Amino acid sequence: MRNIPVLLNIPVLLLLTLGAATTACQPQLAATTTAKSGSPLPVAAGGTYPAAEGFDAAGSDARALTLADQVMEKMGGYGAWQQTRLLGWDFLDGSYQLWDKQTGDFRWQKDSTVAVYNQQTKQGKAFRNGRDISTTPDGEKLLSRMYPIWVNNSWWLLMPFKLKDSGVTLTYNGPGQLMSGQPAEVLTMTFKNVGVTPDNKYEVLIDPQTKLVEEWAYFPKATDAQPAFRRRWTGYQQYGPILLATDRSDGKDSRGLGHVSASTTVPAGLMQNPKPVEKL
Repeated sequence: MRNIPVLLNIPVLLLLTLGAATTACQPQLAATTTAKSGSPLPVAAGGTYPAAEGFDAAGSDARALTLADQVMEKMGGYGAWQQTRLLGWDFLDGSYQLWDKQTGDFRWQKDSTVAVYNQQTKQGKAFRNGRDISTTPDGEKLLSRMYPIWVNNSWWLLMPFKLKDSGVTLTYNGPGQLMSGQPAEVLTMTFKNVGVTPDNKYEVLIDPQTKLVEEWAYFPKATDAQPAFRRRWTGYQQYGPILLATDRSDGKDSRGLGHVSASTTVPAGLMQNPKPVEKL
């Protein structure tokens, strides 16, 4: 993370730390959300959770896939995930973002600075106090960071929905324990042919009773014996069609995501507004 929670995985995950810079690697988001045309994909029959194209089915195991399906179902189900279009949240660095899953539009704001960007076309504009600064050094630097920021910040909100994304190998690591000492079932996520740091690894700890993710751990290298961090994934609430968790604390701090929202519609003019908007 960066000084302020930013974790970079796949295209760069700005990892949240209390001052030390760390990088990680994450799978591509949105792989199962929209077709290349930007139109919503049809809901799978029976609400099943199909793996994204490029998911490492051969390297993954049946127990892990069953747990991933159970997590998706408890979070609202694959149909609800597809129907969810607009997601909003405060990230740990004080920024606020909105992501339209259907169009790929990503809107980021902090203080008087705004960036509007499309994660599919990799094009966008930057503004300060409503003035276009896209061609200034500050604007160009901000826009060059938008894709990794989108990947990182959305990963911190949506990871349980991405267990079967492109590039992921998902395996069952057996029983484990949460920081509280409560029992958990542990999944391991590793990555193939995706991102800039494919050596990363995540452990995802699932409550065996609720089938919800309760904690996650990040390993800079898959061979590392100990994680660089371990944090809670709790504070679940219903947001629109889906369940999301906001608590990312580690027992020493109270880090979390704020102003979380999820809806099936996008207010007209919201995503391209050059000035900071009221949080949903």
